[in-house]
Amino acid sequence: MNNIIVYIETQEGKIADISLELLTKGRSLAKRLGCRLDALLIGHPVTSLRDELFLYGAEMVHIAEDPRLKIYTTLPYTAITISLFKKEKPQIALFGATSQGRDLAPRVSSALKSGLTADCTSLEIGDHKDTKGNEYKDLLYQIRPAFGGNIIATIINPDHRPQMATVREGVMRKEQLSEPINGKVNIINTNEILSDSDFVVKIIERHIEERKIDIKGAQIIVSGGFGVGSRENFRLLFDLAKTLGAEVGASRAAVDAGFADHARQIGQTGVTVRPKLYIAAGISGQIQHTAGMDQSAMIISINNDPDAPIHQIADYAIVGDLNEVIPKIISSYKNNSK
Repeated sequence: MNNIIVYIETQEGKIADISLELLTKGRSLAKRLGCRLDALLIGHPVTSLRDELFLYGAEMVHIAEDPRLKIYTTLPYTAITISLFKKEKPQIALFGATSQGRDLAPRVSSALKSGLTADCTSLEIGDHKDTKGNEYKDLLYQIRPAFGGNIIATIINPDHRPQMATVREGVMRKEQLSEPINGKVNIINTNEILSDSDFVVKIIERHIEERKIDIKGAQIIVSGGFGVGSRENFRLLFDLAKTLGAEVGASRAAVDAGFADHARQIGQTGVTVRPKLYIAAGISGQIQHTAGMDQSAMIISINNDPDAPIHQIADYAIVGDLNEVIPKIISSYKNNSK
């Protein structure tokens, strides 16, 4: 078994952030294993994107460019990916846990009989010894929340290759190299792989709607938990967010209680964020939530319980009733920013 391959997802001529995050993580995995880091790029036109992949550490970029592949459809993308994996025999294959990755990766793993761990939040390399005394070296630890986020499971695949995983967006950093890799390009001949039967699905019309809520990209987030008390009380958070030019987030408990929409959920079962400022109001600070925001540059907690775990990771902890504290913050900010 050889390299690590990262499937590169594109949209409207741009590489998805999750793919760059996976390349960044792939660099450290490849270094630990002493193997090559590859990228698989499918679509049209995509060849010009190779330089950006080299900048994020890809040493080999496999490119399948074909006008018929301009828009993602399941069958041709699956056929190309399976063909490449059979040829390259990667030891690890990584996909984003996006709608596209969740469609493509299971089909590839099923065809290769390799297994797949979905929605990972961390990836590491480690060893394993089973109950029979068999030792396995340099396995991919595929780490993800399980049982509704109540436990963290580490999944391994000692017997089949490639070790495949989809990874949640935002849980890993994307970091460019100081200088791009002097990498190589492998052009895939799609005519040798694809047939008319791969194009039975035709895209007649396509509509793309922009996200109305952009939690992941927000630089300032005001987030509320079950302690906010009600959906009506969440208006206070929206008022503060409007004042600060922020986005509103929520814990799973607040979402489950109907205080906020699921699109705003932050944590192991929601979105992972790294804003410059994170204000946590009425959030207790359980690991299921803090795992999705503890990398924020600055954290301010507001909770009337002085022993709330959220205070332990906060840069500034405010013990008090959020219904009193937040209006004071709004008033103070407005008075001092004129």
